[in-house]
Amino acid sequence: TGSKKQNGTDAAVQGTNDSSVVSKVSAAAQGYFQDSFLQHFVCKTSRRTPLINRGYYVRWRAVDHCLKTFLHISETFPRRQILSLGAGFDSLYFRLHADGVLDGAVVFEVDFPDVAKRKAALIKGSPTLTEVCGPRLPPVTGPVCVSAGQYQLLGVDLRHKSQVEEALCAAGMDWSAPTLILSEVVLTYMETHWSDDIISWTAKLFPQSLFVLYEQICPNDPFGCIMQNHFLKINSRLHAITKYPDRAAQKRRFLDQGWEECVCLDMNQFYLGLISEEERGRVASLHPQEWHLKCSHYFVLTASRGSLMTQALLQHPPGSAAPPAGPSSRSLAVLRAQPIPLSVEGLAMAACLLGPKRLLLTGGSSRVGRRVAPRLLLKGCEGWSCVSLEASGELDVRLHHTVTALPGGDIVAFGGRSSPLNPVSGPLRLTTEKPVEADGSDRVRLRVEKMACTGEPPAARWRHAAAVVSHSGKNFLFVFGGKNKSGAVLSDAHFLCPSQQHWTEFAVGGTVPAPRHSHTASSYRGGAVVFGGLGEGGAPLGDVVLLKPDASGFAWVTLEVQPSPVSRYGHSAHVIGDNLVVVGGVWLDSGGVPDVVVINLSTRCSVEFGLDRDAVPWPLMLHSFCSEITDPEDPELLLLGGGGNCFSFGTHFNGRPVSVDLTPALHQQ
Repeated sequence: TGSKKQNGTDAAVQGTNDSSVVSKVSAAAQGYFQDSFLQHFVCKTSRRTPLINRGYYVRWRAVDHCLKTFLHISETFPRRQILSLGAGFDSLYFRLHADGVLDGAVVFEVDFPDVAKRKAALIKGSPTLTEVCGPRLPPVTGPVCVSAGQYQLLGVDLRHKSQVEEALCAAGMDWSAPTLILSEVVLTYMETHWSDDIISWTAKLFPQSLFVLYEQICPNDPFGCIMQNHFLKINSRLHAITKYPDRAAQKRRFLDQGWEECVCLDMNQFYLGLISEEERGRVASLHPQEWHLKCSHYFVLTASRGSLMTQALLQHPPGSAAPPAGPSSRSLAVLRAQPIPLSVEGLAMAACLLGPKRLLLTGGSSRVGRRVAPRLLLKGCEGWSCVSLEASGELDVRLHHTVTALPGGDIVAFGGRSSPLNPVSGPLRLTTEKPVEADGSDRVRLRVEKMACTGEPPAARWRHAAAVVSHSGKNFLFVFGGKNKSGAVLSDAHFLCPSQQHWTEFAVGGTVPAPRHSHTASSYRGGAVVFGGLGEGGAPLGDVVLLKPDASGFAWVTLEVQPSPVSRYGHSAHVIGDNLVVVGGVWLDSGGVPDVVVINLSTRCSVEFGLDRDAVPWPLMLHSFCSEITDPEDPELLLLGGGGNCFSFGTHFNGRPVSVDLTPALHQQ
């Protein structure tokens, strides 16, 4: 029975190769990187999502960076080697050969016998691949599936070290030559004692070597739980991630197993630190929030043996050697979170408080698509209820928009997008009304009117922020930042007077905040406070900037907050008194997930809090969500919707609204 189970697991692990190569072909076909050989290893192509394409792009760049560095520092040696463990259908040898960088180098690939035989058959059936290997390939004998001078493909189970060593010897491995050992999401599929053994074994066999490892980390946060569950479902459990859950543990692992020096970067560090800004701009036409989450859960590690190989170690990007203090190390207390028994889910919705315990939800996407009816949430004696609204007039499908209630009853929806990079222009006035029905039914309607505004309108945008500000006794809708149709990140400010339906020009002094999207703007003392967001370079921001009214208009003032709040984007924020309560969001470091930070705008002090998720029976992902303070007198924070596309692991939706008691956080201040 144990043998059958192991065989089933082995087959599932081998199946991950087929899925992976299709994703690589998709990324190459979309121009993320150049590789004309991958297509020969797939029977049927499939176009992946932008998030998956970019995920495989950064993996390709990390491995390519390590390979090219190794080949450069070893170029004076008459012999150097690349040993790819669990190579699958990777085209590494063929593209490096085409790039002309394999002088004096031999590439050895080792994988399950069935995988190696399938790959050998594909090579021999392709005139293009056969030409690179040489026209006369010898027949398969023993574990050697392809033997072509500079390319040796071996079919051996990596867990059988003696057989692997014997096969490599027979294929001409020179144990003393400079060697790069590559493992891309391979060792983690083995029981940890086997993978540790391979790390130790290679350290002993290769005195002048570089080990390059690409794998997953952070198993216990919401994204990590979804990632682990995915691999469990496909019978390919991630083993090492439990014992080695973070970069520090992975580094200790290699040093304990006999490697002399080690550098480990998560993929956010690699992407922002070791890829040029020009190259990042080339691939950043979309910036899904899930991209940074994916990158924080994967790492690339280089470990070296021998003085020569220290030159090939990854370089720490500036400021990345010591990760910033995360929420887990700065939290003073936890806040209680409780699910509310309502079926309300959605991504990229907008929420608007219409009155105490009365809340409007619009737009977003759900499991069934992007056309989601607006909803009204009401809190009565027996708790919360949800009423679907009939929309009179056209309410477009909208994601990442804002809906803002102004004093006097105006509700204004602005911006958003109906599809990627297709922003919606023009504000809408929304009105809820309860018609008198002859049949006694209890329906609520949402009247939607396009506002015909005068003045200079802002460009259509999404992922912007909006808040109510006031000047000279009039209320205005303040709109700031976001992304436009071309994907540019914006830093312009606009003011709409709803009562006059006019975009008003104000003089705005001070230093304009950096361009950003996925930030927040909250009303504060007649102006607004802007926090966080994602900047032009793809890095989160953590600045706190006030827009203060003055005699001629408004002025920007930057607050120096201590300790500095964790930079983040995709969060929500609310002002209660002098406190800015910031909830959730995405940040880059893999050391934790930001929950709640309370920033006192008067004292300019901040305190981090965690959320006690014990009562929430699903991974609570705090991005692509919205929130509202349902009653300022009794500060209950309601978290609504949220979740997202978790790389290739599926889309997660938070199941129900979650209520958070803010009382301890506000009393701390």
